[in-house]
Amino acid sequence: MSGYVVLVDFRLKPGARAVFRNLIDDNARQSARLEPGCRRFDVVGPHGDEDTVLLYEIYQDRAAFEAHLRSEHFARFDVSSAGHVVSKTIRVGELVCEGSE
Repeated sequence: MSGYVVLVDFRLKPGARAVFRNLIDDNARQSARLEPGCRRFDVVGPHGDEDTVLLYEIYQDRAAFEAHLRSEHFARFDVSSAGHVVSKTIRVGELVCEGSE
């Protein structure tokens, strides 16, 4: 099993989590529904840290992730969410073991 994994750590402006969650949840659902190369797109709200949202995404390959970055729904999310984000850290890697299989 292989896959292109993207981990994103968003640090939000205080009080921005509810608005940001609406934006990112919509982006996640559209990515999973509309992008054939998007295998998984999870949004995580860490306990005890209201100003952080984490993403766990799996794409078929890097090309599928790059197609995601060119999608209309991602462009809308990126513009709409920018004013709510203090910083964003992105890490990428390869899926080497899928525990559910």
